[in-house]
Amino acid sequence: MSLSLYKQKRSFNKTPEPEGGRSASKNELVFVVQKHDASRLHYDFRLEMEGVLKSWAVPKGPSLDPTEKRLAMMVEDHPFDYRTFEGIIPKGNYGAGTVMVWDEGTYEPLHDPSTSKKENEKKLLHELHAGSLKIVMHGKKLKGEFALVKIKNSEDNAWLLIKHRDKYATTDDVTKKDKSVVSKRSLEQIEKAGDRIWKSNRSSSNGKSTSKTPAKKVEKKKIRPEENEQISELLKKGKRAPFPHDVRPMLASLADEPFDDPEWLFEIKWDGYRGISYLNKGKVEIQSRKNLSFTQKFSAVADALKEWDIDAVIDGEIVAMTDDGIASFQRLQNYANNGSAAQLEYHVFDILWLNGKDLTCLPLIERKFILQKLVPGDSGIIRYSDHIEENGRDFFRLATAKGLEGIMAKRADSVYTTNFRTRQWLKLKNNKILEAIICGFTEGRKSRKYFGAVILGKYEGNKLIYIGHSGTGFTDKSLKELDKKLQPLVTDKMPFDKKPKTNMPVTWVQPKLVCEVKYGEITDEGILRHPVFMGLREDKEAKDEMNVEVVDADERNVSKGRPRSSTVRAETSKANSDAPKKPATKGAISINDKTEHKAAGNNKKKTTGKNDLLARGSKEELINIQGHEIKFTNLDKVYWPVEKITKRDMLNYYYQVMPYILPYMKDRPQSLNRHPNGINGPSFYQKNVGGKVADWITTYDYQSDSSGDKKFLVCSDEATLMYMASLGCIEMNPWHSRIQSPENPDWCVIDLDPDDNSFNQVIEAAQAVKKILDAIDVTSYPKTSGSTGMHIYIPLGAKYSYDQSRMLAEIIVNIVYHEIPSFSSLERNPSKRKGKIYLDFLQNRSIQTIAAPYSLRPKPGATVSTPLNWDEVKKGLTVKQFNIHTILDRLKNVGDIFEPVLGKGIDLLKTLKKVNSLR
Repeated sequence: MSLSLYKQKRSFNKTPEPEGGRSASKNELVFVVQKHDASRLHYDFRLEMEGVLKSWAVPKGPSLDPTEKRLAMMVEDHPFDYRTFEGIIPKGNYGAGTVMVWDEGTYEPLHDPSTSKKENEKKLLHELHAGSLKIVMHGKKLKGEFALVKIKNSEDNAWLLIKHRDKYATTDDVTKKDKSVVSKRSLEQIEKAGDRIWKSNRSSSNGKSTSKTPAKKVEKKKIRPEENEQISELLKKGKRAPFPHDVRPMLASLADEPFDDPEWLFEIKWDGYRGISYLNKGKVEIQSRKNLSFTQKFSAVADALKEWDIDAVIDGEIVAMTDDGIASFQRLQNYANNGSAAQLEYHVFDILWLNGKDLTCLPLIERKFILQKLVPGDSGIIRYSDHIEENGRDFFRLATAKGLEGIMAKRADSVYTTNFRTRQWLKLKNNKILEAIICGFTEGRKSRKYFGAVILGKYEGNKLIYIGHSGTGFTDKSLKELDKKLQPLVTDKMPFDKKPKTNMPVTWVQPKLVCEVKYGEITDEGILRHPVFMGLREDKEAKDEMNVEVVDADERNVSKGRPRSSTVRAETSKANSDAPKKPATKGAISINDKTEHKAAGNNKKKTTGKNDLLARGSKEELINIQGHEIKFTNLDKVYWPVEKITKRDMLNYYYQVMPYILPYMKDRPQSLNRHPNGINGPSFYQKNVGGKVADWITTYDYQSDSSGDKKFLVCSDEATLMYMASLGCIEMNPWHSRIQSPENPDWCVIDLDPDDNSFNQVIEAAQAVKKILDAIDVTSYPKTSGSTGMHIYIPLGAKYSYDQSRMLAEIIVNIVYHEIPSFSSLERNPSKRKGKIYLDFLQNRSIQTIAAPYSLRPKPGATVSTPLNWDEVKKGLTVKQFNIHTILDRLKNVGDIFEPVLGKGIDLLKTLKKVNSLR
């Protein structure tokens, strides 16, 4: 079995992990479980097969309790010698963290094991490919029968690790045995000892150039792509395509602050000209981001590329270096305009096409691996733009300390989307340098020719805001050249709403030219102090600045005369914040960026957009989420007319509440309640999605004699939930059961559905239900429906059928009905229960759905179906106090109080015995 994926993720001169190894045992198959404290603590479950270790990541670790089904994500094969690896994988490497050999031993097939290792392996491989692996383990901690079962319809190699009922089964938590079976040390002791940490004897790169000769001929790369096994394997994943032309590059969004995240790569942000290079059969063409030719302008770079003996399309940045190894945009502009001497370098950071294969569909980490293998040395003009992993904050501090323009943050799994500004790539800029739009110029003083200073503006939304003026940084020659460009743009129309104060008369120009300035600080009024003109950005247009303003926010950080932060955030699971955090125990993602609020006119709190997925002002966006491109359209469409809440607001809500709602949505078929024109427009339910959704969406086949066969959409992950919301699903309606156990609901629900009753009466009915449940020792969990009623959940742990769940609910509501007969009813027909609350037990049926916890409702006020503590369920409570504006603050304070609903569940037999005692 190939270890290419394992090897491509690692640099073996930087990590102590083994490269290979084969089993020496001829008679037995071995296993190992390694406890791995990486970005998240988990256990790596590894079984020897085909000379390698088949591997699964088990977030919670193995369990000896047969009722506990542990999620196990199948990962790349590991070499056999990995079974003894215990030590520290250093930062900057894949899987950085501490590794312990938690358990080891031998294993065999459960059924008909053979004395032949080869026969056992053959049988196990057959079970593995069938998705149901049953084994007997002989370890020091794990003993007896286990099963690994692949989750049906799973697209992410998701399995379940399950202990069979045998003499070794127990409810004791085996993970509390936390010492290594090899060294007898804990993870903390292994980390503290540090006796297996790779130490480099090479100096680290600091971004400085040692080249003094810009035209130095680079050494041809000795290795050919097809001769490298790892590159050859990756090229198989590319799509066959003709040689491309006129590619518009992928662009980055501006983020407001650096962050750490193991799923992101961080590069230097080079202050130069973006250049796409086309190398084809010895010919070279370099184009700007607007497809203008750079080939003659930067002929030294083109000559160096001709020496690079490959056919490829490369993305990079052309820069001019100072003697201190810092990229200088002024030097580059002088070189481009005047041909003045400059130390040119071409820092390449991506490869889009190679040898007949389109590579844009590959993850960035794989594209960079290919590129690094091919770059012809690092002492000439062509330089590989290296990266670090995870540690964005320290990298940004180092970059700004060295006077660099900033850093780039890129998701390691991001695909390359041409001609699109994405949030998969972010730029974090040294906030002392920004791009501004020239909106006019003042008359020159004394002997100053042409003009005195340029008037600077910046877009805030679609409006130009004055940010200051700059009269320094010019030479006589640059004054003349800029004046020549400004004169054709002269206009009588002032581009600002309010005329700024200037020392000299102003001539206005059409706001078309973009320049770069550096400055000392920003005043409280939002004006740049001591701005210095650094040059025109001829590779950029002012209209692009307007389009990205919603994305880039406002690089001058000004709002109403006060500094403010960018509206764009990193799509990261580990960025710094005090936003509501979801415990990682359920595998939910974590939206951890800081949430800011401002008071609205009605004293409700409204998010500023700091954590938003979709930027204010854009009407549609294409965003890559977990490798899937999702197009969000009609973002300005008003969904709640009275409150002026838009589709964008709804989508951003679901993005921010994702860690909380996803555990109640994941792996559940969905009934799509679509409101494409908001709460007052026509709506419809969509249950059968066969052939009507994206091909990457997981579906579940449901057969019914009464309603025919259907394909239900299954919410698998964050991408699916956002896809559903993009369809206009204001509310989320999941099944009570998951596809792993479709006939066994995770909870029983009692739905209190009022007629024209007051909400205080609903509360009284809920308290009556609690009284009965308390009497039979059943813990229950209430939530508002988000409309007029309440839902009361009883955890079942997927141990019972829908019929049993419905029976339990029916028994309980019958008892409740006799407690409050004056205003409750068991009559389903609304016309026959006028003025009474329906005690609905029929929700507990297969394919029946109700609004998920934390789901929005298509009701006035943008209310949310909100979990409550029972001490909150008292008179005076209102549904409207839980809405799109307030729920995130509540979650920050109380967390997910509904979490026990997904727990072990009640003992139904004991419960029914106690119920009978009440009758």
